[in-house]
Amino acid sequence: MDDTLRRKIQTLLDQHRTMRIATLRADGWPQVTTVGYANEGFTIYFLCGPDSQKAQNISRDERVSLAIDDDPAQVMEITGLSMAARAVAVTDPAEAEKAIALLMARYPEQKAIGLPMPKPSEVRLIRLTPTVISLLDYSRGFGHTDLVTC
Repeated sequence: MDDTLRRKIQTLLDQHRTMRIATLRADGWPQVTTVGYANEGFTIYFLCGPDSQKAQNISRDERVSLAIDDDPAQVMEITGLSMAARAVAVTDPAEAEKAIALLMARYPEQKAIGLPMPKPSEVRLIRLTPTVISLLDYSRGFGHTDLVTC
């Protein structure tokens, strides 16, 4: 992967903290939801309820797609990324602690209002590892996308 593309992808991941993630339901239809996330490099962590539809979908099929972007005033300023990724539940206690710490650091407002840090046993922590990344940058032309295989 080109170093310039790597930096652009990393910048987008670091700038944002919400994404839309699509999982596959049991009937084969995709389900898209918005979740908060934190990343370490290109590895993305999010949490959901242990009995949520997302958790059930991922336990059946680890393939997911996601999108991260914002809403600029000018169409030619659109940037963002989408990914195909593998989703795996985090079961290692040390990785779970690290993931929760990353998430809480991304959302310092949670601590400021006194909400307790979730315990790994109360949530499902998911690690996303990208397989394909599409970097969208309209400043390089309408719909310009660079495709990166990981």
